[in-house]
Amino acid sequence: MLLNKVWSMSSRTHMGLSRLWRRCLSVSSRSVMDMATKAGELKVFVVAGEVSGDSLGSRLMLALKKMSPVPVRFSGVGGCMMSKQGLKSLFPMEDIAVMGIWELLPHIYKFRVKLKETVEAALLFQPHVVVTVDSKGFSFRLLKHLRARYGQHQLNDPLHFHYVAPSFWAWKGGEARLRNLAAFVDHVLCILPNEEVVCRLNGLAATFVGHPILEDCLELNSGKEVTPCGLKIEGNSEDFKNKYAVPSGATIITLLPGSRLQEVTRMLPIFAKTIERLKDSFPKLLTVIHVAPNQHLENYITRVTDKWPVPAIVVPGGSTRLKYDAFSASTVALCTSGTVAVELQLARLPCVVAYRAHFLTEWFIRYKAKIPYISLPNILLDSPIIPEALLQACTPDKLASLLRELMHNESFREEQILPAEKVIRLLYPSEIIINDLEQQDVRWKFPEYTPSMMAASTILGYVKP
Repeated sequence: MLLNKVWSMSSRTHMGLSRLWRRCLSVSSRSVMDMATKAGELKVFVVAGEVSGDSLGSRLMLALKKMSPVPVRFSGVGGCMMSKQGLKSLFPMEDIAVMGIWELLPHIYKFRVKLKETVEAALLFQPHVVVTVDSKGFSFRLLKHLRARYGQHQLNDPLHFHYVAPSFWAWKGGEARLRNLAAFVDHVLCILPNEEVVCRLNGLAATFVGHPILEDCLELNSGKEVTPCGLKIEGNSEDFKNKYAVPSGATIITLLPGSRLQEVTRMLPIFAKTIERLKDSFPKLLTVIHVAPNQHLENYITRVTDKWPVPAIVVPGGSTRLKYDAFSASTVALCTSGTVAVELQLARLPCVVAYRAHFLTEWFIRYKAKIPYISLPNILLDSPIIPEALLQACTPDKLASLLRELMHNESFREEQILPAEKVIRLLYPSEIIINDLEQQDVRWKFPEYTPSMMAASTILGYVKP
């Protein structure tokens, strides 16, 4: 696979990294590699609280193991993908996978118990580096508690990295809140353009490493010529149709209701009513429902689809290839906002984005949000290229109308597909960062500088000021 080739780097690259680390050692005892070299291993405490964070964390763990000149030992919280890289999670990741303000209230006691458990485990592990991945509610409380405890017990505090900047750009007053993070976050690994600049302007060290979704593209295009401007994924629709015995002439809609149980239980009934309204317009309608790798989700979706209005195929999570094969077989997609909107752009599959939350959370969004969009492609281009049905506008009638229009009108589908290349290019690591690596004799070339490698390089080469 391509990523295996990526991390089987040339001797010149290893020499460049070695020179970089020797410079770190000579500059300060607060460099990551200095601490790891003295200990004979690099100890990393890593925490992810949701499926996308589990994927991101697992790739970072693999990159750290490949690039570190000393063995790497992990502890923390994660899911099945991080466990494959050697993490024995302190507890199921789903215990802290809660999104929203009011949605958290019923889980507040468990949340606090898990936070305390994680803090104590981190202190006992004595890591050189703590990496929190997204899930800012849990992550920032953890980092803040840890820094306070280091001071109380006069411990050598590890370096704190947060992977995925909080969406400060989406909220009124969001940039001002960044200044408070510098007290307990040493460095932010950003996945969107312009975040690095804004973080630095507000006193928070940051690096734009690129969006992790690009690595799906590099993996699935292994052996093909790939350029930053030509990033897309073409799945095999025939393989998918044969695997699931899809009837000839069927119209397939892909449904992606979310990765957290709370959002799926809210969105899937709306999706079911939407499909009910579409089935007369498309007599051979078939739905493909994608399930995140979570047993609770799979059990719930299986129960719901027993009474589904049209034939449904449930696609289990964990296989990137199967997911994109399903996308290729589909005409359109209906999704809950998230990373998946970018995945659909990679697949060049037109979609409609839907979102609902607790009514008090929705009130907060209407009051505090400063941008009119929720899907990442629309935000990046500042244009409604993807139709969105949000909050109270997210009704089965509205969604059915948007999907029907998209399915009947090829020009509408083209309006989404044409800007996809620009969207994906914006998510690629900046030339400035790549040039900095080249000056450090880390002589990678496309597609070797994947986001995970950029993030790992930032951590391994970090020197605390």
